[in-house]
Amino acid sequence: MGTRYYTYILYSPHTNRYYVGHTNDLERRMRYHNSGYNKSTKYGVPWELVYVEEFESKELAYRRELEIKRKKSREYIEQLIEGHRRR
Repeated sequence: MGTRYYTYILYSPHTNRYYVGHTNDLERRMRYHNSGYNKSTKYGVPWELVYVEEFESKELAYRRELEIKRKKSREYIEQLIEGHRRR
């Protein structure tokens, strides 16, 4: 089995905001976001991982990230998270 890629959504209780991204290493990426080094996420520390989708290629994970971002909808993101929690 090859490398797996993930599209993920983080939530910051501090700022009440979501962040959408993709990676092949969720643990490393979470450490990075919570370290304060990333310009986009440093003000939201600590971030919580609230949603993950798994893909077989980086391209598919990135496409899904863009699909979620293009919706520009907090409601859509919250529906994804709620549907994930009900499973």
